[in-house]
Amino acid sequence: MGELVSLMAMMISLVALSIDAMLPALGMIGADLNVTGANDTQLVVSLFFLGLALGQMFYGPWPDSVGRKRAIYVGFAVYLVGTVVAILSTDFSAMLAGRFLQGLGAAGPRIVAIAMIRDQFEGRAMARVMSMIMAVFIVVPAIAPAIGQGILLFASWRAIFWVFLAMAILTTAWFAARLPETLAVEARAPFSFMRIFRAIGETCANRIAFGYTIAAGLIFGAFVGYLNSAQAVFQTQYGLGEQFPLYFAVLALTIGISSAVNAKLVLKHGMRPLSRWALYGLCVLSFPFLAVAWSYGGNPPLWMMMVYFCMAFFCIGILFGNFNAMAMEPLGHIAGVAAAVIASLTTFISLAIGTWIGLSFDGTILPLTGGFALLGLASLAVMYWTEHGH
Repeated sequence: MGELVSLMAMMISLVALSIDAMLPALGMIGADLNVTGANDTQLVVSLFFLGLALGQMFYGPWPDSVGRKRAIYVGFAVYLVGTVVAILSTDFSAMLAGRFLQGLGAAGPRIVAIAMIRDQFEGRAMARVMSMIMAVFIVVPAIAPAIGQGILLFASWRAIFWVFLAMAILTTAWFAARLPETLAVEARAPFSFMRIFRAIGETCANRIAFGYTIAAGLIFGAFVGYLNSAQAVFQTQYGLGEQFPLYFAVLALTIGISSAVNAKLVLKHGMRPLSRWALYGLCVLSFPFLAVAWSYGGNPPLWMMMVYFCMAFFCIGILFGNFNAMAMEPLGHIAGVAAAVIASLTTFISLAIGTWIGLSFDGTILPLTGGFALLGLASLAVMYWTEHGH
């Protein structure tokens, strides 16, 4: 069990590691590849999310046809190709192409690993395994920037990609040697694009599924905006330099604590009341703080900003799991492909919003705080629209 949890956590964590470990290096990448726009280096994050969004759409239903292991091998292969392209890149376009391929490939292990757990466990046993995996996974976003910063102390930004390459190769070898195929040949279903399109149509036609997918995309968009802006805010605006990973880790752990608290409270209070109160909290926090930040010219004291973000991220941590679960509620009969469709649509929405917030960075936290406030309010409105028609 310990080996299974460790391997699955490593495969699922590939996405978080590939995003967060790069954040301290964005400035160096921009300087080395002659990026002219002040905020253009944030596209290193956005193109990864674009590949992830497209990959999730197909890695949901495709493994049901070809088997779990083959789909994961393809995902790792695409990820490795993208990593090599990024290592060898001499211009920013090649770097972005590599990051897109990395995201496209990472979607495979991320999605299919969960399907393999579902093949082997069910009910409370599956919940136990997933809880152990998430306990390991929570640590990765907290320490990933520190890993990237530590590498930069001794080598260039390309060394971070070499670490990605080595970890992907080792994980692939470990997976190949130790984990058997979990989907029997007789249990496989033929791959069909029509099945995907029908799932998209059913998701969009169902008010509950569509509404909570939109709400999740809005909230995750605020978070992607933070990921895009974090390096600029902490290292450029506040001049924290090598201390950036420490502050990033505090906020990442806040989301982890919030998710754990939600897991305990949701059985007693339900997903909808908790989600409403989390959105109320996000709005009540964000709009007054936006006014306070404005009074400081967009540069409030660091301690004040950290207190706000800790409380806002606690609210967001409650929303992540609940919105996805509520979107899936009416789609149990097509759970596998529906999960892929909801994940992809959520990522597409959040990518567009988060990229816009990141590119709006103007040396202050006003675009980021304003995004949190407005997106929290918009998500609350979508939730009321969704439930009103239920």
